[in-house]
Amino acid sequence: MAITAKQVKELREMTGAGMMDCKKALTATDGDFDKAIEFLREKGLAGAEKKAGRIAAEGVCEVKVSADEKQAVVVEVNAETDFVAKNEKFRTYVGQVADQALTTSAADIDAFLAEKWAMDESKTVAEELSSQIAIIGENMHIRRFVQVKEDNGMVVSYIHAGGKIGVLVDLETNVVNDEIREMGRNIAMQVAALNPKFTNRTEVDQEYLAHETEIITAAAKNEKPDANEKIIAGMVQGRINKELKEICLVDQTYVKAADGKQSVQKYVEEVAKANGAQIAVKGFVRFETGEGLEKKNEDFAAEVAAQREAANK
Repeated sequence: MAITAKQVKELREMTGAGMMDCKKALTATDGDFDKAIEFLREKGLAGAEKKAGRIAAEGVCEVKVSADEKQAVVVEVNAETDFVAKNEKFRTYVGQVADQALTTSAADIDAFLAEKWAMDESKTVAEELSSQIAIIGENMHIRRFVQVKEDNGMVVSYIHAGGKIGVLVDLETNVVNDEIREMGRNIAMQVAALNPKFTNRTEVDQEYLAHETEIITAAAKNEKPDANEKIIAGMVQGRINKELKEICLVDQTYVKAADGKQSVQKYVEEVAKANGAQIAVKGFVRFETGEGLEKKNEDFAAEVAAQREAANK
């Protein structure tokens, strides 16, 4: 019987076992899910099957930077509750995941979960995750990771609010010193605080700009129906520039600017001049724990009522 990727994914979500182990279990049991779960349990790989259906939307982001500062990674590992997310055992495990993700050659999460766990090569990353779920007692999920490499400069990291937000900033620079490290950290803090969507205007999708221009032009014509095309064009450009200053990192007002007006780009140029350096902000990565995930609504009264109703049946 041919086993589909959908079946493997479903069994993995049910048990927390590794992708290849799920495929082996389904193959050995001719696609019978109940028998496949038993197969995995017998192998000691499905101790978390009852926990795997719970929503894991809490957790932490972690960053790791190589000793030469030319490579870094940010990872997000989720748990069900903030209590576990603050647990030292959980955080130690997340640190180990980040250590492995720093040097992995895996192109995506599935490949990462399938590779050998660096601290115990008798297991895969997915199998170690399953073991940690059983030990910690909550569903957990290695959600995502992104590596950043910069051969002609450095990568700077920043963690906000104990792992709520993790940021990497890619700096191309011919000088690396403490002042430039501090500049990189300040920019990373800016990314954490103001959540830009792009590094600079060249990254902005042209279709997005065309769509925004169309909307803003229509709005401007409604506001000033008697205005000529030149006035309308000026209004549109002004509003587009204002929007770009909010969503493009280097155009944003630098949050620590003494005059409240200096842009991030001007701040970078100021530091570059002071250090005789050539510096460019090439990119950034920003992870926020649980973004885009549905969080479980805790309604104790409803839960008690449901339990009472079930007991009376």
